Amino acid sequence: MITAHPNIDKVSFTGSSETGKKVMQSASTGLKRLTLELGGNDPLIILPDVDPKKVVPDVFWAAFINNGQTCSAAKRLYVHEKIYDEFRDALVDFSKTVKVGNGTESDSQLGPVQNITQYKKVLSFFEDARANNYKFAVGGDINPNPTNGLFVPISLVDNPPENSKIVREEPFGPIVPLLKWSDEKDVIKRANDTNLGLSASVWGKDLDAVERIAKQIQAGTVCMNELGPATPFSSFGGHKESGIGVENGLSGLLGYTNIQTFTLRKQVAFL
Repeated sequence: MITAHPNIDKVSFTGSSETGKKVMQSASTGLKRLTLELGGNDPLIILPDVDPKKVVPDVFWAAFINNGQTCSAAKRLYVHEKIYDEFRDALVDFSKTVKVGNGTESDSQLGPVQNITQYKKVLSFFEDARANNYKFAVGGDINPNPTNGLFVPISLVDNPPENSKIVREEPFGPIVPLLKWSDEKDVIKRANDTNLGLSASVWGKDLDAVERIAKQIQAGTVCMNELGPATPFSSFGGHKESGIGVENGLSGLLGYTNIQTFTLRKQVAFL
């Protein structure tokens, strides 16, 4: 009703890429102006010079903030092979200190998946991992028929193949793949090998290497040694199928305007 309404000139939508395409299709009947902030399969790359135990808390929350139900949350964790095992074990240990539970309980840090439809979508990633015998570093046990809330355990898939469902698609839930890398060009290629490009992050002590890699990532926002891409002052939007236009910042405000040009010829024969 909104996208097809003749008296609405501008539509701003945040949601999945598939729904964004439907919004765009409906809005096209009136050639409405659009801002679309859509899905992401956001890579997070960790260089070999970090201290795994020190970086793990920030990386955990970069991936599992809001139970993974955040468009810009890290969805694929690429960890250099030199520190992979140590990082994985530290991340598992940290995850066990985080409580998943009812939000009315003061010590709960993560809650349930938002609705049953989304729960079933997240469940499909667990089922696929099990069917393909992928190893879980932590978690992996999920109730296919929940009766006491839509709670999903914090789960890490241990180095699944690059063409697996958990790597190729966005679950939008608390299940994340850990992936090994050794060659810089290769990990950049793998990070960019997606039709989505919302946000990304690169973590390391060597700031020259961090910046060099970050500048080659195809995403609307690329963070270095952090993952907090949305502020009122910076433009936030996606490349590829992650959206059209941006939110926030001067460019976001300009998205709600129409550019108009006026001309005046001062010397004319009829004056």
